[in-house]
Order: sequence, then structure tokens, then C-alpha cells
Amino acid sequence: MSSIRRLANQTLWYGGSYVAARFLNVFLKFFLTHIIAIDNYGVVTKVYVYSTFLNVLFTYGMETTYFRFIQHKEGRNAVYATSFFSVFGTTILLSTAMAVCAAPISDIWNIPGHPEWVVWFAGILGFDALCAIPFARLRQQGRPVKYAFIRFLNILMQVLLIFYFLVIGPWAGARGHRLPGYDPAVGVGYVFIANLIASAVTLLLLYKELRGLRAVFDLKLWKQMMRYTWPLMIVGFGGMINEVMDRALLDNLLPYSRDRVETIQAIYYSGYLFALLINVFIQVFKMGAEPFFFNEAGRENAQATYARIMKFYVIGSCWMFLGIVLFRDLWKALNLVDIRHSPEYAGGFDVIPQLAMSYVCLGIYYNLAIWYKLTNKTLYGAYMTLAGVVVTLVLNIWWIPRFSYVGSAWASFLCYFIMMVISFVWGQRHYPVPYEWKKLGGYMLLAVVVLLLHEGLQRLTGQTGLRVLAGVLLLGAYMLFTLLRERREFSRLPVVGRWLGR
Repeated sequence: MSSIRRLANQTLWYGGSYVAARFLNVFLKFFLTHIIAIDNYGVVTKVYVYSTFLNVLFTYGMETTYFRFIQHKEGRNAVYATSFFSVFGTTILLSTAMAVCAAPISDIWNIPGHPEWVVWFAGILGFDALCAIPFARLRQQGRPVKYAFIRFLNILMQVLLIFYFLVIGPWAGARGHRLPGYDPAVGVGYVFIANLIASAVTLLLLYKELRGLRAVFDLKLWKQMMRYTWPLMIVGFGGMINEVMDRALLDNLLPYSRDRVETIQAIYYSGYLFALLINVFIQVFKMGAEPFFFNEAGRENAQATYARIMKFYVIGSCWMFLGIVLFRDLWKALNLVDIRHSPEYAGGFDVIPQLAMSYVCLGIYYNLAIWYKLTNKTLYGAYMTLAGVVVTLVLNIWWIPRFSYVGSAWASFLCYFIMMVISFVWGQRHYPVPYEWKKLGGYMLLAVVVLLLHEGLQRLTGQTGLRVLAGVLLLGAYMLFTLLRERREFSRLPVVGRWLGR
């Protein structure tokens, strides 16, 4: 099986598990909004926002570091063991610190009176961190089926446990029955208990990967790994800032009343939801591509393979971009966001193109980032991420008071576009890859031209049906053009290759 076909097959498995897990997660959030009070749901959401930053601290880029160092065939067992025990040691320290300081942390998180939630969350973060390296081992070994099964089972278990504790438990209690393990005083805390149990079971399901560990901790190797990984922690934190800072700054920089600010945030988020579909595509791609890139590094034509993968990614992401932005009228007609009761929410659809293209650039940046990971120049990754943080902060502070959420959308696009360009320029100096950048830039520019053409056609008709039809024709024409233009490349892929004819 060719390298590209192998990557495609693995990504399909990772993608299936990720999409299924995301679907269950969305269902879980929808479910929670109907069974717990809205203020309690807000507290749950807030605690999980903190977890995104804490996850970076608990794993500190060690998964990527494992992928890098495991390429040396000699000492692979030492790399696996040293990676795991490094995370194990820091996890014990961080989880213990959170548990000991649970009361002051609960005050900082604005959940006073619930230090037990912090303790449970310390356990969740700890178990998830301990699963990180075994999961990375599955990805590195090309075992997506087991990876997908365990990831999906984790979310499914959370859904079932929450249903047991927050639906069946109260229902039985109202009829004079007491279910095993259920205490009505815990209330919304069962959301965290369900997650804790699921995370613990996930670690148990990885027992074969844990059983293969040797009691080895190579101090010299660990020091080399830490020099490689600490900039990746900056990359992780910076990425989180670039992702969420615009919404945080909207909360503080808009010169309006609290109610008005919350309305504007909701309008902006309504557009963000659709742009996030491209981010789902990026995350699916990363799951299969990151270990694949490292495994390919020692092959003779590695750079040519990376260039081909970039081509497929750019074309695929442009298809998704157009699929999202050309059918904004359809999303409105289907009332996927409650525009009927709040027509102002339709304004959020106007910034979908900027947000969607920003994610296209982010995905390209992730592809380009392989250069600093393979050349052990991870500090450059930190520099580029910090540059993105500066752009995010400066442009949002400058534009939000003047242009509201439209300024935030453009700031997101420019942040990721600048990071993409810097990574390409530096990467070609340190690790040249024969990207067909003129052709790929042309595909991206053509996608924007198609969007502008559709915008022009929209002004000629007020009928949603005609606008949707125009979108279908333009998207179909763009897809057909790229397929025929790259027929030789696509003919080597499964399914598509049979359709095009090899």
C-alpha cells in the first residue's frame, strides 16, 4: 500500500471516531442543557474551558516529542518508557497539587463551596494525561481501529453515566427508590464524576500498552526530550490564546451594556459554529498525519510525499470552505441558528468567510510545521505562535472598539495567515519541501473568486432557492476543475481513483 493510501485509510478511521465522538459530545451538551439549570450548565462549561489550558500543562507536548524520538530504531523501548514515566511523574505532582489546593482553586474558578469538583477534575486531567503516551503509541504504530474504539467508548460511557446519575437517579428517587451509587446532594457534580470514571476506564483499556512498559527511565534521553518539548508547551498555550482570546476581548472591549455585549458575543459565535467545521477536518487530519509525517521522515522521497499531502489538504479544505460559505442562505433558511426570533443573529453569518479561511490557513500552518519538528527547532514554533499571539492581541484591541466582532474575524484570519507565511519562509530555509506553492495559492485565490462571484449573483436575486442553486453549480464547477487539474494525483487514491479511472 502506498504511503498516501495508508495515510488516507488511517485518517478515515481517526476521522470516523473523532466525528462520532464529537457528535456524542454535542448530543451530551444538548442533553445537559435540558436536564440541569442553565446557571449550573454555565459552571460546567466554564470548568471545562479551564481544562483546555490545563491539558497543555499536563502533557507539555510530550506526544509530539514521542513521535520525534521514536524514529530512532535503537532504544525505542527507552523512548516509550521515558516519555510515559516523565508524564507520570509530572501528573502525580500536578494532580496532587490541585487536590491539596482545591479550596483556593475553587474560589479562583468562581465555584466556591465545591472544592470536591477540583479534586475530581484533578483526577480527570491525571488519567487523561496518563493515556496520552499509550494513545500516541497506537497512532505511531498505525493502529487506528483500537484508538477509535477506545476514544468513542470514552464519550459513550460519559453519556450513559450522566443519564444514569442525572435522569434515572432523580426519577427513581421521586418514586421512593435509591439507586446504587446515587446521592442527590451531588447534583451537577455527577458530570465530573462520569468523566472521571470514563477516563479511568480508558486507562484500563490501554492495559496492553501499559503492560509493555519497561521500568526504564533514561535521564540523558529525558533531558534531550525536554529540550525538544518545552517550546511545544508554549506552542500549545499560544494556540489556545489565539483560539479563544477574541471572544474574551469582546467581553471586555465593547463599549456597550452587559446585555448588549452578550448579544454581540452570541452573534459572533453563531458564525463561528459553521467555521469550526473546517477545524474538525483539521483535527481529523492531524490525528493521522502527525505520526505519519514522522514515520516518513527517514524515507528517500519524504519531502515529495509531504508536498503531495499538502496539495490534497489545500484542495480538500478549499472544497470545505466553499461548501460552508456558499450555502449561508441555506443555513439561515433551515434556521440552524434562531434567526427567526432574533434576526440580528443573521449578522454572524457575514463573518463566516473570514473565519473559515482563517482555519484553512491554520491547517496549512500545521502541515508546514513539520519542518521545525523534524529539525529539532521547536523553539521556532514557539516564536511563530507568539507572533500570532501578538497579532491577535494588537488587532483585537485596535479593531473591536471600532468594528465589533467583524474586527475579531479579520484578526483571526490575519493571525493564521501571517503564521502560515512565516512558517513557509523559515521552513524552506531549514527543511526545503517542493510545495507547489504557486498552484496551491492559485487554488485558494480561485476559491475566494468563486465566493465573490456568488456574492455578486446574490445581489441579483432575493430568492433563496436560486442562491442555493448557484452555490451548488459553483461548488461543483470548482470541484470538477480541481479534480481534472489533479487527475493524476487523485487517480492514485482509493474510491476516487476508481471513479476517475487510473
